Amino acid sequence: MANIFPRWSNLLPLKLVVCAAALGAVLTAGCWYYFTPKYTKVGYMPVQPVPFSHDIHVSQLGLDCRYCHSFVEVAAKSNIPNTQTCMNCHTHVQKENPKLQAVHKSWETGNPVEWVQIHKTPDYVYFDHSVHVNRGVSCKSCHGPVNNMAVVYHNQPMSMAWCLECHRHPENHLRPLNEVFNLDWVPPTGKTQKEIGLQLKKEWNVNPPDNCAACHR
Repeated sequence: MANIFPRWSNLLPLKLVVCAAALGAVLTAGCWYYFTPKYTKVGYMPVQPVPFSHDIHVSQLGLDCRYCHSFVEVAAKSNIPNTQTCMNCHTHVQKENPKLQAVHKSWETGNPVEWVQIHKTPDYVYFDHSVHVNRGVSCKSCHGPVNNMAVVYHNQPMSMAWCLECHRHPENHLRPLNEVFNLDWVPPTGKTQKEIGLQLKKEWNVNPPDNCAACHR
């Protein structure tokens, strides 16, 4: 009796199993990479090579955000401070503190401190820090009360829906330009955030785009 199916069909089940396994591996790797706390979960708090406390440096010592993140007003990306910035103070202040060992080693070797980046947009998303802070959006709107954090963590979801909510209602986040880096700022007595935001939105002609091209270029 002649074979109904050609000989190559004998390997078809094996090929299907191999393809399914490969597809499963790719999907697992993608989910493992993109669906980690680093990208999606509020509360992501990685261990840093140096236990840097924003609470001490900002709230107690009064350092301005721009002292360390010096590009935030002029560049799309806000820089992570280099070792020179740290050593401006720690050449003299607490220079024997063992917690600063990684900073001193970086200074001696010229290799940067390997900070773990917490807030990172995917490669397919465009975000410009300078545009936002120069139109009255405070660091606190996206990063939360960093000035009170002993350890920095992911405070906001930074999802597409979250971004669109701000673009559609910017008045909920706008504040006077001289208060952008004052993370303790609250609206003055008798005023609400929405009232101030609507006024600034009108004065500055703030009209954020909410189409795809705004963030996906």
